[in-house]
Amino acid sequence: MKNMSFIKSSLLVFVCLTIYSCQDLTLLNENPNGINPETANPNLVLSTVLTETGKAFINLGYQDMAGVMQHTQKDGWSGAHNAYEWGGSQSWAPYYSILRNNQYVYDRAVTLNWEMHQGIALVMKSMLFGLITDLWGDAPYSAALKGDDGTGASTYPVFDSQEAIYTGILADLEKANTLLSKAATEYTGVPGVADVYYQGNPTKWRKLANSLSLRYLLRISSKKPDVAKAGMEKIMANPAQFPIILAIADDAAMSFAGNSNDDSFPANTTYDASASNYRRLKMAATFVNKLLDLKDPRIAVWANKVQIPLVVDANLPKGTDRIENGKRLLAPDKVVGRDVNTHQEYVGLPTAIIGGASYNLSPTAEQAANNPHVSWLNDIYKQAKGPLLKSRLVSTAEVRFILAEAALKGWSVGGDAKTHYLAGIKASFDTWGTAAAYNTYITNKGVVFEGILDQIIEQKWIASWTASTEAWMDYKRTGLPALTVGPASIRKVLPVRFYYMLDERNLNKVNTEAAMSKLESTIHSEADGKNSPWSKPWLLQGTGKPW
Repeated sequence: MKNMSFIKSSLLVFVCLTIYSCQDLTLLNENPNGINPETANPNLVLSTVLTETGKAFINLGYQDMAGVMQHTQKDGWSGAHNAYEWGGSQSWAPYYSILRNNQYVYDRAVTLNWEMHQGIALVMKSMLFGLITDLWGDAPYSAALKGDDGTGASTYPVFDSQEAIYTGILADLEKANTLLSKAATEYTGVPGVADVYYQGNPTKWRKLANSLSLRYLLRISSKKPDVAKAGMEKIMANPAQFPIILAIADDAAMSFAGNSNDDSFPANTTYDASASNYRRLKMAATFVNKLLDLKDPRIAVWANKVQIPLVVDANLPKGTDRIENGKRLLAPDKVVGRDVNTHQEYVGLPTAIIGGASYNLSPTAEQAANNPHVSWLNDIYKQAKGPLLKSRLVSTAEVRFILAEAALKGWSVGGDAKTHYLAGIKASFDTWGTAAAYNTYITNKGVVFEGILDQIIEQKWIASWTASTEAWMDYKRTGLPALTVGPASIRKVLPVRFYYMLDERNLNKVNTEAAMSKLESTIHSEADGKNSPWSKPWLLQGTGKPW
């Protein structure tokens, strides 16, 4: 009986193996829980491209670039933020990771003949490569994103010139404008909810494409003025063919879900029990003082008032130092030789000072101290999400200030410089909920337009709060606003680029060294050599800017 049972079992196994052997073994090896990249819906990847790009921009614009452009300063762990102690710590690897996913979206869209997705992918490619070349200079571009072809040329890609990258970006954006020119109903595979920027609206994506073109045309305007002028006038002469962002409803701005630290506004306290990241980020004195000088109501949206103002009173007895009625009363002898700011509402942290945690007689000098005598950021920035907490990639305000500068150059851009300047201010006021104060504000001293570039860039700098990377790009090509560094800064002027990182210099040595050789050393490059944040890339060479 045991032998019969064994024989029957063996026959059963044989039959089963015979049946399975007739099946395609590739089907057996497919992961039922995985996604086949050859058949996947590109929307599955598109949403990641958009959200990761939004996070990348806000992480720059709200963090260290806000330090460079003196929107904020940190009173603890401040070297990179306040003093530009970067040391090659910045890496473009996260941006190229997004670009690889974006290339997948584009390639799948070509295969499926989904033109809207092709257009979106070209816009995102332009935005990300634009960011890379803005931050570093020459970079892998034409040979990038081709690692799968197995050739050394793609594994160790050459660095395209900054000029070539900007040229390629502008060509891609014009192509995107054409691809996105149909009504939504004419496209197949509309992204819908996967599109966290515009919910599948091709017209708004088209406006973003052309607005980015304006950004990059202005970027190259000192080096290639004829190209910039012709390109901008071409766009502005035909709004039906080249629509742009002129309403805040069309802004490229990403909200945050706020469900976890990964999908929340950076430095919030919802997912930081110690709140240290929120507490150590203070309004910079440069920014606060300018807002106060202009009587700018946006300061109340962006900052809290000082918790305990300082009052220095010559009538107080010597040695007086007490808190009374919510104010800290001080006799003059208590502040001798001390840098004290007695503004009763808003006090900023000076740029790159030594001992920022103890500034303005702080009672505690710990890292990320609870300094009650310096303005903290508004409580909205404690939250993980909110109506004002967005990653702002391109805004109406930016576009209007671009046009104001172009008009000031004498270019034909559909209005004079003053009209676009005022429209830029209004767009920012509408964005931040201060529209009721606009009419009064534009009559304030320093705001009334005098037809000078300084005012346009200054208002653009103010409007770029939380999006200060773009303000840095403006500063580099214009030298405005005229910012100065603090005593703890590692150089005497602001930097103009990032270091090429060590892993790139080691792994792609020949091409990285070739790119470094094209940088222009300056007196501020010092021991860094050519690969310095104070060496000038092509965009700045020969312009005399920003210093």
